[in-house]
Amino acid sequence: MKILLLGSGGREHALAWKMSQSPLCEKLFIAPGNGGTSQYGENVNIAVSAMEQLKAFCLEQGIDMVVPGSEEPLVKGIYDYFKADPALQHIPVMGPSKVGAQLEGSKAFAKQFMLRHNIPTAAYREFSEENFEEGVAYLQQHSLPVVLKADGLAAGKGVVILDSREEAIAEFEQMIKAAKFGEASKKVVIEQFLTGIELSVFVITDGHSYQLLPTAKDYKRIGEGDTGLNTGGMGAISPVPFADKAFMQKVEEQIIRPTVAGLAAEKIVYHGFIFFGLISVGGNPYVIEYNCRMGDPETEVVMPRLKNDLLELFKATEAGTLGAQAIQEDPRAAATVMLVSKGYPEDYEKGKAISGIPQQSASQLVFQAGTRENGGQLLTNGGRVLTVTSLDSSLQAALALSKQTAERIGFEGKYYRKDIGFEFV
Repeated sequence: MKILLLGSGGREHALAWKMSQSPLCEKLFIAPGNGGTSQYGENVNIAVSAMEQLKAFCLEQGIDMVVPGSEEPLVKGIYDYFKADPALQHIPVMGPSKVGAQLEGSKAFAKQFMLRHNIPTAAYREFSEENFEEGVAYLQQHSLPVVLKADGLAAGKGVVILDSREEAIAEFEQMIKAAKFGEASKKVVIEQFLTGIELSVFVITDGHSYQLLPTAKDYKRIGEGDTGLNTGGMGAISPVPFADKAFMQKVEEQIIRPTVAGLAAEKIVYHGFIFFGLISVGGNPYVIEYNCRMGDPETEVVMPRLKNDLLELFKATEAGTLGAQAIQEDPRAAATVMLVSKGYPEDYEKGKAISGIPQQSASQLVFQAGTRENGGQLLTNGGRVLTVTSLDSSLQAALALSKQTAERIGFEGKYYRKDIGFEFV
C-alpha cells in the first residue's frame, strides 16, 4: 500500500514510525512532515488541507490510503471531498466525515450529541451575540470556578477556567463581542467545572464496532506541579494507573458504546480514531471533550504500546471487519517527556541546533515535532521540539529513562518538565 500521512508534529512522527513497520506499507509519504518523519518516508511540501494539491498528488502517486494526523483537514471535510470525487472515491480516508468531525469542531455540537445519547458530561449552556445578555445573567449566578469554551477550533487555546464572576463576564465579552478567538468564539459554551483527575481514552471505529487502544494521560501545563499556562502537551504516560478494569468497564458502558451507537443511529459516517478526553469524578467517568484524531503527545506513548499492525487495523476499519480484530498491548509502561523551546507557549525562537539524540532502541524512541533539517543539521522549528519516549517494566523506570535522555539532548533554551507522572510515582 502507498500511504499519505497528513501532518508535521510528534504525533505524525509516531504514526509514521508505526505504519512504516507494517509489511503492507510499500511507500509512505508525509505532507508536510518534519525533520524526523523523513526517516520513515518521503516528506512532501503540501499543506494538510490543500485539497486540490492533495488530489493531484494522490492520483500522480497512486495513493491507496490517506491518514489525516490532525483535526484541521477532517473538520474541513477531507473525507467528504474524497468520497464526492469519482477520481478519488476509491481511496479510503482514515477519519470521520465532516459531520462526524464536528464532535471536535464544535463544542456545542458535541454537547448536544452527548445530551441526546445520555452520555455523562458537565452541565452546560451555549450562548452567542443574539442572547449575550442572557449569558451575562447566567454567569452572574453560576457556581465557581466556571469553564468558558469557544465553540470552534482555537488551536487548543479556546478553553478558559475562571475563579471570579467578574473575570468570567469580561472573558465572555472578549470572546463574543471582541472575537478573541475569531469565528471560533462566535458561540460560547459555559460549562460546570468538574473536580477530578483526567485521562485520555482512544478507540478506532468503523462507525458500528470499535477497538479500544491503550489509555494515556497527558500534562498540559507548562510548569511543574501542573502550574502556569496551558500548552499543546508537555508529556504523557501509558497506561493510566487508576484506569483499572472496573473503571474502564464504566467508560465502555456509559461513554464509548453510546457514542458509537449514537453515530450509527444518526447515520454519521465515522471511520477512524475517536479521542475521549475524560475526567474521573469520584470514580465515575465524564466526557470533557471529544477529538476526531489521536492526541499529541499521547500518540507517542500509545503507538509504542500497541503491538498490532496499524495498517491491518485501518484495512479492517475500511472493510467493516474491525469487530473481528483483537488489540494487543505491550505490558510495559511508557512515558514521554516533551522538550520545548525557551519562551513556549508564548513567543519562542527557532533555528537552534539540536544535538545528542540517541539511536532508536527497543526501550527508547525520540519523536520529532518542531524540527527541520538544514544542510545536514537538525534545527528547532517550533515550540514543542522533541518527545523522548521510554518503555520499561514500571512507570517510574520509564520516566527515569526519559528524563536521563532529555538531559543529554541539547539545544539552546531547552526546557522540559521533570515531574511528568508525578501523581503516580
